[in-house]
Amino acid sequence: MITKVNILRERFSKTRQHSEQICEPLEIEDFVVQPIDFASPPKWHLAHTTWFFEEFVLKNNKENYKLFDDNFAYLFNSYYESVGDHWMRTDRGNLSRPSVSKIKEYRHHVTKAMEEFMQEEISTELQEIIEIGINHEQQHQELLLTDIKYILGNNPLFPIYDEKFEENPVQNFKTEWIDFEEGIYEIGLSPKSEGFRYDNEMGKHKVYLNDFSIANKLATNREYLEFMEDGGYEQVLLWHSDAWAWLEETQIKSPLYWYKIKDEWYQYTLAGLEKLNLEAPLSHISFYEAFAFAQWKGMRLPTEAEWEITQDKFEWGTRWEYTGSAYLPYPNYQKPKGSIGEYNGKFMVNQKVVRGASVATSEGHSRPTYRNFFHPDMRWQFFGIRLVK
Repeated sequence: MITKVNILRERFSKTRQHSEQICEPLEIEDFVVQPIDFASPPKWHLAHTTWFFEEFVLKNNKENYKLFDDNFAYLFNSYYESVGDHWMRTDRGNLSRPSVSKIKEYRHHVTKAMEEFMQEEISTELQEIIEIGINHEQQHQELLLTDIKYILGNNPLFPIYDEKFEENPVQNFKTEWIDFEEGIYEIGLSPKSEGFRYDNEMGKHKVYLNDFSIANKLATNREYLEFMEDGGYEQVLLWHSDAWAWLEETQIKSPLYWYKIKDEWYQYTLAGLEKLNLEAPLSHISFYEAFAFAQWKGMRLPTEAEWEITQDKFEWGTRWEYTGSAYLPYPNYQKPKGSIGEYNGKFMVNQKVVRGASVATSEGHSRPTYRNFFHPDMRWQFFGIRLVK
């Protein structure tokens, strides 16, 4: 008989294996590099996702469970202040020890203990925490890939991660505009909705929207290059005040991973350095740049409500798509009790919502109501633009 716990156990094992598969193309030296504060070393991702299961499931619930190493909670906790101190995020690349082999032992230790634990009867509450842990590791799989790209993309040799990794699908169709009439629509999920969802998606509620038209196609590299060649980065009136200050400080003039070599544009991809594919959907730009580009086009970014009610009318899933919406709680939002309450709620300030998924998103980890969120200057994820007029 197939039970919910059996399905959970299978999903757990598959998820754990996938994290390790992502790391298979890496050299041992790649596991420790941290070129910038917001990107974590691959070794840290492998350990942190393991710590989650040890801390929130095994430590207080599996009989006679012994911690793999008493120091690992301090090293591999990320931001859960309520469960103890943690190593500084900016210094994760300084952790040459514990070794990669020791982290692999840690993963094996916890994975085996979890699989044994899930052979027993498990409360509904613990099943929900394990489900969060699985989705948490899937989130880190996407971060792992984009952090690997940042690590290798800042190597002057532009090393290949996987020559078969295709991150630039061409959209072989013309841009069309999908019209929506003003009215009252519903977004979000109710507590009775089936399937996994994060707490920030909860709270099905009504929104009033004015008439709008949304593009069926993501903005392309060709369109963004036209923006650049028209002096988009020099036109102050296109930019927010904070964005202009950011430009002056960083001197950014093009998307991340774009390089002009002998008067031709190239792009670093996980498959190596390639000539810029002009028809591929744009990626690796900040919200600041997305907003300025939309202004230059005489259009705007969709709100997250507009995106959610229209998403079944176009293809999505290769780029996280910027919205103009601030990351805020839905009506009647309640943080979960205990340490898990730190997962989403405390980040609801100074961030922008992105919707959809990306070429780095793990299978089964996307849905129309998913609310991801980032600071407006971030560029290392596969961020893209869908315009509204």
